[in-house]
Amino acid sequence: MDTKGKDYKFYLNQLEDTLSLYLVKKAPALPPGLKEFIVKYGPWITLVLIILTLPLILAVFGLGTVLAPFSFMGGLRVGTGYIVTLVLSAVQLVLEAVAIPGLFKRQKKAWYLLYYAVLIGVVENVVRFDVGGLIIGSLLSLYILFQIREYYK
Repeated sequence: MDTKGKDYKFYLNQLEDTLSLYLVKKAPALPPGLKEFIVKYGPWITLVLIILTLPLILAVFGLGTVLAPFSFMGGLRVGTGYIVTLVLSAVQLVLEAVAIPGLFKRQKKAWYLLYYAVLIGVVENVVRFDVGGLIIGSLLSLYILFQIREYYK
């Protein structure tokens, strides 16, 4: 396959098509009532969880910044992994927070923000070598996300 002239959007679209094939067409569908519940109350649940955990999140990022230099005492791999995990978690959190208003309006761009947040979570799990989080957390998140995709226009 010739990859010249193809940018990241091509590969993201190809990944989205593949995930749609396996997580929507070939996987068992969630009941319509459950999908509607997730679409209707998911943004509210996310908003409440972000608000409740905001002090903890700020403390972790503040403490994480202070402790970042000490993480390299465990070696370059440990320190780099710690920094990368901290940055990817922050990006993921911001994407989810930015998506909330669009999720209430059922906008497709908000769905894509969640999709990118999950993909960043996949990268984070790979960087941390967290096989359980990769298989269970990321796959479950992608399954639910693709099951409700039809509700966003």
